[in-house]
Amino acid sequence: MNFEKIKLPHTLILIYSMVVLTVIATWIVPGGQYQRMEKEGRSIPIAGSFQLADRQPQGLNALFVSPIKGFIDAAMIIAVVFVVGGAFGIIQKTGAITAFIHNLALQFGQSKALQVLLIPVTMIVFSLGGAVFGMCEEAMPFILIFVPLSLSLGYDTIVGVAIPFLGAAAGFAGAFFNPFTVGIAQGIVGLPLYSGIGYRLITWSLGTAIAIFFVMRYASRIHKNPEQSPVYEEDCERKKTLMGDMTTHELMKLLPSHKMVLGIFCIGMLVLVVGILKFKWYINEIAGLFLAIGIICGLFGRLKSDDIARSFADGAKDMIGAALIIGCARAILVVATDGKILDTVLFFMSSGISHFHPIISSQLMFFSQCVINFFVHSGTAQAALTMPIMAPLGDLVGITRQTTVYAFQLAEYFNPILPTSGVTMGVLGLARLRWEKWARWLLPLLVVWVIFGLLSLIPPVLMHWK
Repeated sequence: MNFEKIKLPHTLILIYSMVVLTVIATWIVPGGQYQRMEKEGRSIPIAGSFQLADRQPQGLNALFVSPIKGFIDAAMIIAVVFVVGGAFGIIQKTGAITAFIHNLALQFGQSKALQVLLIPVTMIVFSLGGAVFGMCEEAMPFILIFVPLSLSLGYDTIVGVAIPFLGAAAGFAGAFFNPFTVGIAQGIVGLPLYSGIGYRLITWSLGTAIAIFFVMRYASRIHKNPEQSPVYEEDCERKKTLMGDMTTHELMKLLPSHKMVLGIFCIGMLVLVVGILKFKWYINEIAGLFLAIGIICGLFGRLKSDDIARSFADGAKDMIGAALIIGCARAILVVATDGKILDTVLFFMSSGISHFHPIISSQLMFFSQCVINFFVHSGTAQAALTMPIMAPLGDLVGITRQTTVYAFQLAEYFNPILPTSGVTMGVLGLARLRWEKWARWLLPLLVVWVIFGLLSLIPPVLMHWK
């Protein structure tokens, strides 16, 4: 089967199709209702209180009104997405992040003494990008830097792809600040934004270390015996053509303004940590901080006021798809709630996993998110789609909402192998690396990551992580 030819419909079509199916389900699925209680400002279903009730079938009107209700219901989350996207649009426009990573890679590669640190240091940088601001698509341009650099150092194309791509993927899955997965998911389920950072920092470090060890071990083997590379023959040709065509071996000038922008960004992240942990900041304050970081970085990055405004608008514009997905996905919850079938779905799902210990139940949640990830590989879309169901389900089976969010984000470890992911296939396309060879090479790491994910869910359940 040629997975490269698989083409799924646009994510919006998939999610709106689920809205249609949910409307149809309100005519078929029996109505039901749990009694609920208020706990820590959230409405929690009471286990054992489910009773059948009259369903409320939704009509044609719900197909077009529910997305509007979804937008209104998720307005705060959508606002944060636009502001964060706009802020990073300004930071990207300054060129500071691109220049920093570019120069870091080349300077390490030019020194034999530093070559041993190239893989771990640069992968940590990309992992921090994934963990802090959701670096994903942004890693793609660096493929054109790291593939020729990897070849020039005696490695292969796979190493050149793995450094930026797996580094960012490890950070994305183990994220502690990522506003597009952790932030949105916690906002949807009613948790304090970026709560539980301590445990996430520990597991992010371990998940990243696993990826670094895997890549370094492979790179060492290929350096000693290049013929062992699955892409050895292709790389022999690449060294004749690709290396000669690339101009990435020249250092980019890191201007004083770039250094100022990087410093301001780091200070902003420290302020974010203090604000969350000490002052209990929530969505409004965090969005305001990102707006301030973006504007200040633009000013110190020597951007004109019009450039700052345009960059903010462009960055926010890139988030339109995410905003539409969040609103449309929330429409599913609106229809299921108005049709009185949401509690029925929760009842049957909880009945299926309630016979298991909460540890096993959390791991089943993880696997279900992995399956959903194959079809909906946008972290934002998956959070908006699954959290309204998974959070109350976790309440019913004794899993905290923090653990439910964690099970969702760990499923992102699957993204680098998904042939349905535009980012994965785009990365492989830039590197001219066949998916089959990449998947075969990546599979052992994926197995280790899955085991790591399952084990990482045990402590949160035992300590009732909140």
